[in-house]
Amino acid sequence: MLEKKSRRTNRHGGPRPGSGRPKGRKDAKTLEIEAEARPYGHFALKALVRLVKCSKSDSVRVAAAIAILDRGYGRPRQAVALTDPDGNALEVTVRRVLVRP
Repeated sequence: MLEKKSRRTNRHGGPRPGSGRPKGRKDAKTLEIEAEARPYGHFALKALVRLVKCSKSDSVRVAAAIAILDRGYGRPRQAVALTDPDGNALEVTVRRVLVRP
């Protein structure tokens, strides 16, 4: 005897399309925390520099150095491989489009 699929999996559960906070937007609490933390950034950077210079542990020095570089220069860009379902590389062309009212 064939088993029937449950109707629940098709109608219930999971996020609805378009629901939730849009990607890239920060909520009010996050913005408030960032504003509170900014005045202490100089002290945090000084602490990281002190760790790079004075720590006896190599792993601590490396972690502090990476944190400083990430904040000063940004994190390295990640490579993304674009392939079709068969695994063939896709060619991407980016064009600048000007929209005038």
